[in-house]
Amino acid sequence: MDAETRLKRLRFRAWHRGTREADMLVGGFFDTYSESWTLEEVDLFEVLIEEADVDILAWAMDTADVPERYQGPMMTAIKKLDYIPVAR
Repeated sequence: MDAETRLKRLRFRAWHRGTREADMLVGGFFDTYSESWTLEEVDLFEVLIEEADVDILAWAMDTADVPERYQGPMMTAIKKLDYIPVAR
């Protein structure tokens, strides 16, 4: 699969998680950062989004320990939560 198609599929999966909160977190993160990702980061994100929404949310909000395989710059960026728009 070419890179453009792969990113389109990942974007769809990022925005269709099952809960609005997870959609905003994972989808918003994807939209903000994916254009600058290396192939290795795309691979990591693809594995990460296979995890349960409740786990990803807990890691992002720092209410659960992040597994070693996800520790690093991507998880640091996810934890900032600065990519989620504030509702008014």
